[in-house]
Formats: sequence, structure tokens, C-alpha cells
Amino acid sequence: MAAPPRRPAPLLDPRAHEALGRLDLRIVRRMEGLLHGEHLGLRQGPGSEPAEARRYLPGEDDVRHMDWAVTARTTVPHVRDQVADRELETWTLLDLSPSMDFGTAGCEKRDVAVGALAAVTVLTQKVGDRFGAYFLHRGRVRRWPARSGRSALTTLMATVAAAPRGDAPPAPGAAPPGRADLAAAVEELARSQTRRGLRVVVSDFLDTPPDGAPVPWERPMRRLTARHQVLAVEVLDPRELDVPDVGWAELADPETGRARAVKITPAVRERYRAAARAQREAVAAALRRTGVPHVVLRTDRDWVVDMARFVVTQRTTAHRLARHTPARPR
Repeated sequence: MAAPPRRPAPLLDPRAHEALGRLDLRIVRRMEGLLHGEHLGLRQGPGSEPAEARRYLPGEDDVRHMDWAVTARTTVPHVRDQVADRELETWTLLDLSPSMDFGTAGCEKRDVAVGALAAVTVLTQKVGDRFGAYFLHRGRVRRWPARSGRSALTTLMATVAAAPRGDAPPAPGAAPPGRADLAAAVEELARSQTRRGLRVVVSDFLDTPPDGAPVPWERPMRRLTARHQVLAVEVLDPRELDVPDVGWAELADPETGRARAVKITPAVRERYRAAARAQREAVAAALRRTGVPHVVLRTDRDWVVDMARFVVTQRTTAHRLARHTPARPR
């Protein structure tokens, strides 16, 4: 009797399939509901979609935006504002380094980061739009080609869910390979994708020095902003800002694997909080210097709501810029 045919191995394990189901229900639908189905606002500045009409301001408004129907009806010159449109190519740099495989609240930082990737894609895609991704994973920068459509989003999420956690074990007798960090990943994104559009960097930015030293990723981030609109999504866990008073504890560096036993005393907690606060301030200051909008998502908060609030703020800023930015000389 012939043996029954072997069933093909599933692309993802059941846990990954369950995670994708939660992602679709909890993030995509909630984000669309919170924003009432509108996908505008992640890019600032004038675009090509018409908004509300208002009175023409001589010397400030472009006559090419004149709304002749409203002008004829009111006998007063009116222009129609332009809001940022969605016809752009979006590339997201997703940090999947070992420090992202950490979480002490409802989820890990990696889960929030993957959700942010899905939310950004949902907010910028429509029929014909393209989105791609770069992954900083196991010391290498990997590229997922730009595509469009819901099936492409599902494939992208499946690719991320299937990515192994932690660092790859070293090959026996092999020399340690050069490892890419966040600065190298941002540089690769800036160098390889020159078509103007939206660029999103999702990371915990834990490699930022807190002592005023030069920030390694600041220069490539500045280069990225020279051609694109850039958004930084910082992902945090509450234990990275404070530690509980638990006495002796073993603290491990997920990037290097080094561990050290530390007695958590009030003095140690205060030093830890001060160092964490200094590092977060260094991240925010570097992003301000590069002119990059910055949203913080936490594992102990409803980060979907935080993301939606940020998008609403971006929309308001885009409308104000469109209203008050003077026309370019012809």
C-alpha cells in the first residue's frame, strides 16, 4: 500500500498564525475605526487632494489653486487648500535586534514594532500604492521589496512573524562577522531608496549614548530627511525606565548576552532611572536636531490609540502648513 502523500510544512507555526489574526483584528480594524476610514496625514505639506475652500490671500496663495466655482458663487476670490495625498512609496525600517525581544507588560516590544509597521502601511496604502521594508535582524540589513495591496501586507506580516528571535549561533571555527547597527541600517535605507516619499524608522534606539557623546545614527538620519519625510517610532517597555525593588536580580544585555548580578537598592533604582531618562532625552534631542517627528509607543499602553492620536496631530499640522505656506514663485 502506497504511503499517503506528505503534507507540506506550514509557512508559519500556529503561534504566528494566531498573532497575524490578532494583528488584523486588533490593529488594522481599530486603526481604521479610530480614524474613520481616512488614511491621510502621515505626510506633511501640500499635496494633490482638494480640501476646503477659503478666501484668496494676495501674495500668499497660488492662483493655480483658485476655486472658480466658489468664486463665481460668492463673488469673492477663493482658493481650495491642498492636503497631503497618499500617492507615495513608503519604506519602513524595522529594528528586529535582540533588544526588541523584550517585554514585561502585555506584549513584547517586537509585537508593538510589528504592529506599528502594519499601522503605517494601512495608513499610507490604497489601490496602486507601494510599500517596502528593511529589517535590522541578526546584525544584517535585509530588504523586502516594495509591493501593494492587502495580500502584500499579509505576506509582509508573515515574513516578520517567521523571523527567528535572538542572535544566530556562531558557526564553529568561523570568524565573527561584521554586524550592522541602527546607524548602518538607516544609512542603507537612505543610500538605496532615493525616490522621494515617506520613510519610517521603528526602533527602541537603545544604542543611543546618554552622556552627550555623538549619536551614531544622527548623521544618516539627517541624510534621510534631506530627500524624504521621515517618522521615528520609538518603542519602550516600562522596565527600561525603572526597575522594581526586588533585591538581588540578574540583569542581562540582550545584544551581547553579558549578565551581571545586581542588588536593587533605592540608590541603584535612582541611578537607573536617571540613566534611562538621560538616554530618552538624548534620543528626543537627536531627532529634534534632524527635524524628524517622533512618537513613543509603550508595551504597557494602548499604543494603537497613541498612534491614532499622533496621526490626527499630523493631519492638523499638514492642514495648517497647507493653509499658511506661501506659493512658490513660478
